Amino acid sequence: MFFPPLQQINSEIARDAGVELYVLRLDLMHPWVNGNKWFKLKYNLLEAKEKNFTTLLTFGGAYSNHIYATAAAGNLFGFRTIGVIRGEERLPLNPTLSFAVQQGMQLVYLNRQTYRQRNTPPLQEYLQQRFGEVFIIPEGGSNLNGVRGCTEIVGNAMPTAGYAYAFDHICVACGTATTLAGIALSLDQKQRAIAFPVLKNGAFLAQEIESLLTNYLASGLPAPYSSPADWELICDYHFGGYAKVNDNLLLFSQQFREEHGVPLDYVYTAKMFYGVMDLLQQGFFCRGDSLLLVHTGGLQGNVGIEERSQYAWVKPKTR
Repeated sequence: MFFPPLQQINSEIARDAGVELYVLRLDLMHPWVNGNKWFKLKYNLLEAKEKNFTTLLTFGGAYSNHIYATAAAGNLFGFRTIGVIRGEERLPLNPTLSFAVQQGMQLVYLNRQTYRQRNTPPLQEYLQQRFGEVFIIPEGGSNLNGVRGCTEIVGNAMPTAGYAYAFDHICVACGTATTLAGIALSLDQKQRAIAFPVLKNGAFLAQEIESLLTNYLASGLPAPYSSPADWELICDYHFGGYAKVNDNLLLFSQQFREEHGVPLDYVYTAKMFYGVMDLLQQGFFCRGDSLLLVHTGGLQGNVGIEERSQYAWVKPKTR
């Protein structure tokens, strides 16, 4: 793993807003196991190793970054891996699942109704009976081990010790809320974490965040602070829902890469970056503020979306 570079974005929009803009490039940590996925896997892998498990079992959709990263991490660290995939098998496999198989992951498919029961004791007992002693990691690495890893993103992952505390706002895309919870626990009380849900009606994640924070602080696991920093959800930039894109988002991503040399994944970071740039133009941030945008990786998923978008463009809309 490499320390992620910190890259300043010299944007006319940021200059006009009087704001300094930086990106923490977690996408550059490792070719396959990067972004927030590594931080959410780290302590799950350590626990599995300490308890002498040899097989990891986890869950995800057909284009899941978590499935991709778990398959690669399992191969790198000597675990057998099983991926429980939402929905029916479709052949040929898409690039995400093809890579997972190449890394040695066994794929198992569950219909969507059964998949919704993935966190219930009956289904997990069934999986244990079917596959034997497996270490189960929840979808997206969303457990207290995942939160613990994410407390290290802004602080320990910084290339310069202490530099994290120069930022007023830390912005991140939000899917399961695990990353946001970990980041909030790692910030000074003068800082603020801002999360951009990438799915429709993302306000429900507030309850998930509160639950994760409460359970983590009660668990006795290490936390940089005894209470989380302020955090906020901004739910206006989901572009129609999880993994939904439109022409505006694709064009923004292409232009951002050309102008700043930062590739964005369409499912997560592109939506967050789009939201931040839009809010800058609206005067949402104060002049003199400094912003850190966390690039959570996931670029591998762009291939499938670009292939689908060639044939099924969504009518453009602002958000």
